[in-house]
Amino acid sequence: MTILISLNPEVEAQLRKKAEQQGQDVSIVAAELISHVLEWEAQDSEEAIESIQRGLDDFEAGHYRSFDEFAKEQRRKYNLPADL
Repeated sequence: MTILISLNPEVEAQLRKKAEQQGQDVSIVAAELISHVLEWEAQDSEEAIESIQRGLDDFEAGHYRSFDEFAKEQRRKYNLPADL
């Protein structure tokens, strides 16, 4: 399949430099990069869904804390003032 895309000059230069460094055709490098991004995105989405489901499961099982408790912990953790 052939897909044509337009890149701004800076991105094109980075892509060409990467291809040159790897000694590969720029089309192959572009295809590999796109493939890696799509795989990462799919994995990231799957992990997010699993995390949300764990949170929902915990909530349904009664394992949760109040927002005030969470806020206090975050203030301590990140040394934030109490009035935020």
